[in-house]
Amino acid sequence: MGMETEVRHLIIRGRVQGIGFRYAMAAQAQALGVTGWVRNRADDSVEAMVAGTPEQVAAIMHWARRGPPAAAVEHVAVELGSGSYSSFEQRASL
Repeated sequence: MGMETEVRHLIIRGRVQGIGFRYAMAAQAQALGVTGWVRNRADDSVEAMVAGTPEQVAAIMHWARRGPPAAAVEHVAVELGSGSYSSFEQRASL
């Protein structure tokens, strides 16, 4: 029986750069067993691709709407994502 994998692309806006958002998200993703990546964008947003079971993806999206304690998340845009990932990595800024 194959595991169903869900992939979502997130754009997280608000006070989300310079406060450890990427590091905290990577730690949370690893704790949840979520794979994918996260990076800062030039427009001060954070972009992430998250993959896992529907439950894992729902959990990381729920976390992303709050972020770490210093974050002030204003909006999370969610779209269908693509790709297959073996781990969760912090990527270089775009």
